[in-house]
Amino acid sequence: MDNSTLPAVAEELLREIRRAFQEASHDTFSSRLKFIFGPSAVPALDLVDQRSVTRVRSPSGRTLYQVLGSSGKLYTCYSSCHFCTCPAFGFSVLQKSESLLCKHILAVYLSQALGACQELSVSEEQLANILLAEEEDEG
Repeated sequence: MDNSTLPAVAEELLREIRRAFQEASHDTFSSRLKFIFGPSAVPALDLVDQRSVTRVRSPSGRTLYQVLGSSGKLYTCYSSCHFCTCPAFGFSVLQKSESLLCKHILAVYLSQALGACQELSVSEEQLANILLAEEEDEG
């Protein structure tokens, strides 16, 4: 799939997810997600249910997401470029191309669609520190 079309595809999926969630039972909704997203669906729904997704926004409008993973580690996700800092994303999505996304990115998309994001406003300096901390963790 061409990466330039991914945001448009993701937006359409979010609209469909919102409609499906409103119209279907929880079991039907879960089975549809499992069919589309495979094994990432249930863990992603668990993260959304636990309110583990936080949208971090600076005064300039820059946005990133932080997802508290099931292991207790905080991962940074960028829905605008479809990227997560978790090892599974690096391995399954980038290296092996076995999956389109990890459970953290899916949790971000689901929380957006379902209106289940925590919100955190930070200064530009605080946002820069979050990004620098991620770089140090990877280095």
